[in-house]
Amino acid sequence: MDGALRSDPACIAEAELGRLMPMFLWIAPSGHIRCVGPTLAKLCDGLDLVGMRFFEVFEVSRPQLVATMVELRPLAGQRLHLSLRQPPRTALRGLCIPLLDGQGAILNLSFGIRVAAAVREHALSNRDFAPTDLTVELLYLTEVKEAVMEELAAMNRRLMVAQRAAEAQALSDALTGLANRRALDQALARALAAVRRGGVGFALLHLDLDFFKAVNDTLGHAAGDLVLSHVAEVLRAHTRVEDVVARVGGDEFVLILGGPIDGEEVMKIGARIIAGLERPVSFEGRECRISGSIGATLSAAYAAPDADRLLSDADSALYVSKRRGRGRCTIHWVGSDDAGGMKPMPDNGG
Repeated sequence: MDGALRSDPACIAEAELGRLMPMFLWIAPSGHIRCVGPTLAKLCDGLDLVGMRFFEVFEVSRPQLVATMVELRPLAGQRLHLSLRQPPRTALRGLCIPLLDGQGAILNLSFGIRVAAAVREHALSNRDFAPTDLTVELLYLTEVKEAVMEELAAMNRRLMVAQRAAEAQALSDALTGLANRRALDQALARALAAVRRGGVGFALLHLDLDFFKAVNDTLGHAAGDLVLSHVAEVLRAHTRVEDVVARVGGDEFVLILGGPIDGEEVMKIGARIIAGLERPVSFEGRECRISGSIGATLSAAYAAPDADRLLSDADSALYVSKRRGRGRCTIHWVGSDDAGGMKPMPDNGG
């Protein structure tokens, strides 16, 4: 056709048609491809489509399976679904328009909703689309939106991490990393609520360090901080992840040990904690020696346990340990023989 499609009364150069419709096909009545748009040629990189039969390159699936030009002609003007036969079998949409004078048909193709995937698979750019086609601009806006949404999501994740860190800091002791008094109050409230719902109960331990003041007075606060960090390590080593270990004062700690747990088990845990505390800590070539006194109580000993009563009874048991010579654990329980009064259980003997 001497480089032009001719149809009375108008004609258009193939190159210009390619600019207007970069994914067009001119199909001869015999079914052979006579001309192809530049973008469509790019999709079939490695194949010289001109001269090949249309149905060797493309598979038409809708509105019905089509395998010949005779079957294709009645579908002129209808929306066609087709795909390339060679990988990656790119899906396409098309519209077929017959030409006058028996010159065959023009088939104009597009990617439909899979345009984004096609752009990635075939490395297409703005030059591969018609100047009036808004596809690339829409893709750009979509990519910008995705980038903005990803950045917003990342910012939200950073804010959530920062929030959790701030919350953890607000509930943690700065020196030891243990829970602080605020965290203890919350944990104790949760434990009591669980008991009221029929939970198995827990043990509350109040630990006060023995001889800690002497370390601070003789070796300074740096040595005291080192000892407190050692205490935190000991407490973590002898409790479970689900237990709560809190520093509630300079050298005071409160532990909530989840149940089921009885007095015998509490005494064993208390003995192990005290043994760990009594291991000397070296500071600048000098040994720091401390111990600990523990008072404990069990939620199961109360008909209706409350936070203030538990803390008070554990504190009373702690001072029993102090009076008995320190370095020991004492448990208080509600005895039936004294109408609800507190009675010390046997201690570990220090």
